[in-house]
Amino acid sequence: MPFTWSGRATQTLSAAALGTLLLASAMKRFREPAFFHQVVPDFLCRDDSGARPNGPFAVMTCDEWVAVSGLLEAGAAVGLFIPATRKSAAGAVTAMLTVFLAGHADALRRAYGPAGTPSQRKVHTARPRLAPGSMVGLWR
Repeated sequence: MPFTWSGRATQTLSAAALGTLLLASAMKRFREPAFFHQVVPDFLCRDDSGARPNGPFAVMTCDEWVAVSGLLEAGAAVGLFIPATRKSAAGAVTAMLTVFLAGHADALRRAYGPAGTPSQRKVHTARPRLAPGSMVGLWR
């Protein structure tokens, strides 16, 4: 007798899997913020050292951007775990991951630039491909 999944069971499993992934990512943002510095576009990061001028969007330091995005990820994960808030959390996750793609595109541009390394190229080529698959599972 074949085992079949209902649409609701698939959605619940997808939400739990993505929520777990988001919580793990949020925890890593607080444990190793430097890992995420590469995906924060330079024009968003305030530089208090005076080494470069700050643009109009540089309202927080790179560490602060990483922390804020970690809090957003943790909040979205909790929303995905609660059935009553799952639909609105799924919309928020979709918007958040779409905005994060800008950071991934900037990191990819830098990885393939003159200062980029082969390791950075591999990592930043693979990173943005994970988000669309995660979003599709939520909206089924």
